[in-house]
Amino acid sequence: MTFTIEYESKEKLDFDYEDLIKSVIIACLDSEDCPYEVEVSILFIDNDEIREINRDYRGIDSPTDVLSFPAVTFTSIGDFSDLEDYYADFFNPESGELFLGDIAISVEKAIEQANDYGHSLVREIAFLTAHSVFHLLGYDHMNEDDRLQMEAKQSQVLDKLNIIR
Repeated sequence: MTFTIEYESKEKLDFDYEDLIKSVIIACLDSEDCPYEVEVSILFIDNDEIREINRDYRGIDSPTDVLSFPAVTFTSIGDFSDLEDYYADFFNPESGELFLGDIAISVEKAIEQANDYGHSLVREIAFLTAHSVFHLLGYDHMNEDDRLQMEAKQSQVLDKLNIIR
């Protein structure tokens, strides 16, 4: 597995965020029986930067907590069966790893939400990571059934890692 983690936030985290991120991503992949080693890029930034990205890519001129940029469009959620046939370009020729995509997390927004929801910052960063990874795997929350399915997946992963509210 290759995790490229860049930390550009002015806010400092007082825990091993790299280890947390890696364990959450691996747990999400395991929950989906991902047959590949993967590459994921994670960027920790502040509200100003995520606001710019949100505006430029989604047309929403406000900060958000996390953004996901999937590299692969799954035909069915979490269905890895045809990736090598249709998405060969998304496999690193040197490592054989599947590039899933990019994640951007606003540390400022995560701090705010952890305080608002009354849980730890560790839990909030873990939740945002799981949420984003499931987006990279084709999950969404555009309708009620999809939202419930995605929330259940996120909860299962966080529960398995004993990261509770």
